[in-house]
Amino acid sequence: MKYLSFKILLSCILLPPLLYVFSVQGLETWLQRKYTREVEQACTGDTAPLFSGNLRLRDAVSANIDRFLRNRRLTAWGVRIGVTVTTAGGLLLYPPVIEEPHAPLVSDPMKIAAENYRLMQAGLRVKVQVTLAYNTLLTNAILAFYILFFGLLLYVYYRKGAHRVRQEALEKNREIERLKSYEEKRSRGLKTLQTERQRLSAELEGLRRKVEREKNRASRNEDQMIEEIVALEKKIAENIALQNTQQREIESLTAKIQSYEKRRKRGGKHKAKASDAAARRFKALYKNLTIGRRAVEGFAELTDDMQIKAEEIIHQLNEEPDSVPIKRKVFGKKGMGTFFEVLFAYNGRLYFRKGKDQGVEILAIGTKNSQARDLEFLRNVP
Repeated sequence: MKYLSFKILLSCILLPPLLYVFSVQGLETWLQRKYTREVEQACTGDTAPLFSGNLRLRDAVSANIDRFLRNRRLTAWGVRIGVTVTTAGGLLLYPPVIEEPHAPLVSDPMKIAAENYRLMQAGLRVKVQVTLAYNTLLTNAILAFYILFFGLLLYVYYRKGAHRVRQEALEKNREIERLKSYEEKRSRGLKTLQTERQRLSAELEGLRRKVEREKNRASRNEDQMIEEIVALEKKIAENIALQNTQQREIESLTAKIQSYEKRRKRGGKHKAKASDAAARRFKALYKNLTIGRRAVEGFAELTDDMQIKAEEIIHQLNEEPDSVPIKRKVFGKKGMGTFFEVLFAYNGRLYFRKGKDQGVEILAIGTKNSQARDLEFLRNVP
């Protein structure tokens, strides 16, 4: 489809996995900072048993961190949390290690309290490592969200493009039907002229025979008969000229229909590129004008000769707007301003208006065939 951009299609394919990777990494970083703060607050817990010697610091840290990890609901969704707690001297407090069998067990509360105080006074170092494993419930939910979001975005874009294609097809079909109807009307007129020509030819032949008879009988009627013959021949010549004109019009309409069919099959890709190129050129060349999108599209649909004539008017409006010959004024709905119509290349039409700052805004460019649609557009311009 000509309105389905390859860039948007490629973006909807590549962005979900890229955003998925960045989201997983960002969530890991955020959870690691969050859990680090929470573990630092929860690792010692209540210090009263520590300072009374009833509980060793290592056991308190292990119990508090184990409780903290059990209460994290995200672990069931695939979040892996690794916690390491050491003292300033490098003594590992968590995860717990199996003590050597020959290590003496200290049971004196005073010594335990003194050891706890010494370790806490030196400071504890907490390190938290958070990992989001792939193909887990949480990561799969993130990926599914991005896929559904961009899939919906692509669907909406596709629906809009399809609607525009249908509208253009309807307009082109209506124009083709109008041209075909006009061709049929001209064909019927041509048949009528041919019948009239045959009738006049037969009548002329009869008159010629009658003239020959009358010449033999009465020379006094010769002048009158000659005048009738001359009048009939003139009428036949006029009918032949009219018939030739009608034939040329029919051939021209046939060529237009064939050209229109070819343009419809090729689609509007070239027209869109021509419109974009014309818009960029107008913006660069004519700084004193505001040229609407409908005017640019109408300019792109003109023939090369008409485009040259139209750009002469545009240049004149940019340099000396007061010197442009205005054919007539077109009034919009009540309170919606006045528009000016300018002719170019005999069949071309350009519509513009002046703003409060005397700036010129070109609203529509077209031909006599598109005049009705252009005027309807102007009636709805705010």
